[in-house]
Amino acid sequence: MAASASRSKDADTSVLPREFSLDSIACSLTATGNDIHELASEAIEDTKAAVQSAAEQAAFKTQLIKRREARAREQTMYKMAAIMASTGITAMAICAIHFRFTWHMRNGTDFPSVEAAATFLLTFGGVVGMEMYARWAHKVLWHDNEAGWSLHKSHHEARVGPFEANDIYAIANALPAMGLCLYGFVTPSLMGGVCFGAGLGITLFGIMYMFIHDGMVHRRFPVGPIAEVPYLKRCAVAHQLHHSEKYGGVPWGMFLGPQELEAVGAKEELDKLCQELQFRTKK
Repeated sequence: MAASASRSKDADTSVLPREFSLDSIACSLTATGNDIHELASEAIEDTKAAVQSAAEQAAFKTQLIKRREARAREQTMYKMAAIMASTGITAMAICAIHFRFTWHMRNGTDFPSVEAAATFLLTFGGVVGMEMYARWAHKVLWHDNEAGWSLHKSHHEARVGPFEANDIYAIANALPAMGLCLYGFVTPSLMGGVCFGAGLGITLFGIMYMFIHDGMVHRRFPVGPIAEVPYLKRCAVAHQLHHSEKYGGVPWGMFLGPQELEAVGAKEELDKLCQELQFRTKK
């Protein structure tokens, strides 16, 4: 009877399909558990990656907002400095012109027309002469000279803050202008008128350079409708080519920069860049 029961048990086991054997079920459960573990691990990693990506994007947006706010503050600070300096210098120049001639006429002498003509002629000459000097100084003193480049290189690097080491050249150019104006103011002669006009010309060039170069080209502060003047746009694009160093640093000047580029055969590229700028502005 025991033998019969044993045979019956063996018979029952033998008729079970192979896939339903206990070992097969255990292996299947183990494999399923491993798959679930892998899926869970992948889901956790994906979640971590998504959270990290979201955190990085939030940090980037925060940093971008901070940079924009800092740039806005820098532009406001530099704009205020530029406006105050320009307004103050212009007011002083007008007053100086008036008082120079009226002061020397206080004893009843006639209006010094020759001195006045020399003053206004040298004012114009000072502006043109400064463009020529700036072209020469920019290349020879600021780029080719190691000492000059040590300061000027800050202008070819990313600026941190509203000012840069290169700004010292603005002060350096202002000193002879002030000296010429002062000498010409107190000297009632033709030479005094010439020096006074030369000082005014250098001063006027400096104001123009600050608004076009610093404001319009490098956007250190907004310049308003000046930025819409076609020729000044062309000067701005020409100066950007200087920073690209594509033509060996040309142009070195500011207001005659387009002519310098035309002289080295870069007129077509300048025209193309100006057209692209015009298209972006309209768009």
